[in-house]
This record gives sequence, C-alpha cells and structure tokens, in this order.
Amino acid sequence: MARFANIEIPAGKQIQIALTYIYGIGPKYASDILAAAKVDPTKRTKDLSEAEERQIRDQIDTNYTVEGDLKRITTGNIKRLRDIKSYRGERHAKNLPARGQRTRTNARTKRGKRIAIGGAQPKAASKT
Repeated sequence: MARFANIEIPAGKQIQIALTYIYGIGPKYASDILAAAKVDPTKRTKDLSEAEERQIRDQIDTNYTVEGDLKRITTGNIKRLRDIKSYRGERHAKNLPARGQRTRTNARTKRGKRIAIGGAQPKAASKT
C-alpha cells in the first residue's frame, strides 16, 4: 500500500479515486495532482513506480493543505467565530445549522437523535 500525507491509501483502486481517501483532497484536486505529476489517473495504486509515488507526494506536500493541518485550521476558524460571538459562532456553540437551514423539521444530522417528550403516547385506561 502507498502512503501519502501519512495515510495508507487502497492498493486495488485507481489512483484518482484512492487519493480522495485523504482528507482535503476531492476528485478535482486528485485530478489536478495527477496532471501535475504526469501520472495516468486510471493506473492502479499498486502499479505505481517509486518515482511516480514520489512525484505525487511532492505535489501534495508543496501545494495542498491536508489532514491534520487542514483540520487544525478549520477548528481554529470555528473557535474564532465562537470567541467573537458572531451569529455563526453562536450556532456552532449551540450545535445548530450555521448557514440558514430550517430547524423546525430536518437538521437531524446536526442536532442529533430525537429526544422523546414525556406523555406523547396516550396512557392505557387502568382498571379501578
């Protein structure tokens, strides 16, 4: 298996798809990296030569922010928004959608699992 940006990428997949396993590299950046490194996008990861791997690794290291660095930058941006008490920062702090989505329905991914409200089901009549 090849390692790029300290991530093991799958050996059996095409290199264009395998590069998207790295956080911060999507399909567009993967094709840009391969074009700059002059590597065939349909080539399997296990079939890459050492020179091709080195070229891809150099492209990623010099031109792209990926994995830990990118996560740190994103976390810092969210923390800055919270510290200055902006609207978006408040929404992040309350764990609600920050970009104007509705919350009356939907927004389940951000808000989490539903909380059952007591007394929602009718009680069975008890015999006295």
